[in-house]
Amino acid sequence: MVVEFTIRSLPRIPVASIVRIGPWKEENLRTEFGELERWARGQRVRSGRWIFLERGRHRWEACLELKGTAEPSGRIRLKTLPAARAACLVFDPDRVSSRVVYHALRDWTRARRRDGALGRITSIREVYPGDPWKDPNAWAHCEVQFVAAPRPPG
Repeated sequence: MVVEFTIRSLPRIPVASIVRIGPWKEENLRTEFGELERWARGQRVRSGRWIFLERGRHRWEACLELKGTAEPSGRIRLKTLPAARAACLVFDPDRVSSRVVYHALRDWTRARRRDGALGRITSIREVYPGDPWKDPNAWAHCEVQFVAAPRPPG
């Protein structure tokens, strides 16, 4: 299996999101993603990618890309993930350990920051093309994105 690092521009992404606060668990956010999926069906809005955000120690966010307009309800918030540059890597978690991928991507971005190709890493995303718990193809195409702050001028 080939694992390739890339730096690319990410577009703005309108999402519905739910924040979860608590320690990491393997099944983290499965409930929140299920709630987002039911909400989207009830709103009759098409959904796209499933985005898992790490918002710092013990803060996680489940985001579902929206392909239409909807109204927030309950703990579901609507927002737009801003356009940004990111170091990206697509891999199959069943074939390559996620610990190895995160470690390698962290080292690779550190070298790109020294070269001036990237700014400081501000957030980490895992992006799936669909439900990773039900769709083996979505699970096999996990994309990890280390989102970078804009480089300072000069």
